[in-house]
Amino acid sequence: MNKHGVRWLVLPLVLLLAACTQETQNRIGRGLQNWTGTNGVLDIYAGDRLAMRFIRIDKLTTAEATQGSEDRPYRYGYGVVDLNFNLAQDPGEKRVYFEVSDYSTNYVFYENYQD
Repeated sequence: MNKHGVRWLVLPLVLLLAACTQETQNRIGRGLQNWTGTNGVLDIYAGDRLAMRFIRIDKLTTAEATQGSEDRPYRYGYGVVDLNFNLAQDPGEKRVYFEVSDYSTNYVFYENYQD
């Protein structure tokens, strides 16, 4: 296919995306991110000291309310607890569920990885 043919394929896609609401664009972006993966890292600090690290995170997701239309005040995801902070999954380092608060009281909720 020549470059003019590609243009005619891309142009409708761009117009379609431009017509979408911001939330729809975000959902499309998250869908692509879920498909491609991101291999993210989340570092948790206590003051200036690294306290905890999650690696191999596909995404952080905003929790949606079960009733109503508002989002819940935290993000959640799945990642490997990097116990020795070397950015690699070593034996004994497990993939766990975790939540990060949006409240003024900072906290991270995570699954017990020592079970």
